[in-house]
Amino acid sequence: MRRTGARRTMENALRRVGFVHVAGVDEVGRGCLAGPVVAGAVILDPSRHIPGLADSKLLSAPRRADLAVRIRETALAWAVAEVSVEDIDRINIRRASLEAMRRAVLALSPLPDVVLVDAFQVPDLMMAQRGIVHGDRLCSAIAAASIVAKVHRDRLMDDCHRRDPRYGYERHRGYATPEHLAAVARFGYSPIHRRTFRPPSLFDTMAGDDSDPGQS
Repeated sequence: MRRTGARRTMENALRRVGFVHVAGVDEVGRGCLAGPVVAGAVILDPSRHIPGLADSKLLSAPRRADLAVRIRETALAWAVAEVSVEDIDRINIRRASLEAMRRAVLALSPLPDVVLVDAFQVPDLMMAQRGIVHGDRLCSAIAAASIVAKVHRDRLMDDCHRRDPRYGYERHRGYATPEHLAAVARFGYSPIHRRTFRPPSLFDTMAGDDSDPGQS
């Protein structure tokens, strides 16, 4: 099946009705057991097309890295924002994801006239916004935001792996893979694990083990 990249259709339509700076925003790391949630926001330059933009999950790591460099070099503005593990546990992952997106948008300079969001509406933004279901696959600005966020977060998790290689963060980036769950069963939770985010599969993996999954 031929992969279809994200398009500029929505951004172009908004520019035709008077919006000048059209931003896309997306988050990564929402479904992880460990690490921060990270959001990216991007205002693409309509005169500098970037071929190959697509949902970051559909791209290889080298391709994502190449595109992230191209986005940062050619975009009118880009920003990333993080919400920490501690704040995720304090306010819950949904609110943390929205807060990361809000921070990323407000870090753009110039600020956008309108924001395109992957599926959600972001609270407490002063500018117009529109949620687009599957926006990271359909809209080039949202795809670009997902790429810069994913590359940024992957590098954070690589740093975590270098500091503590027991969990294999450089391979699974904090997601609940069998390797990750087995490492938690063996070593317990680390300081970067989300204490409030424990899928049933974690307890299934640890069945028969006497250790407390909540202890570091």
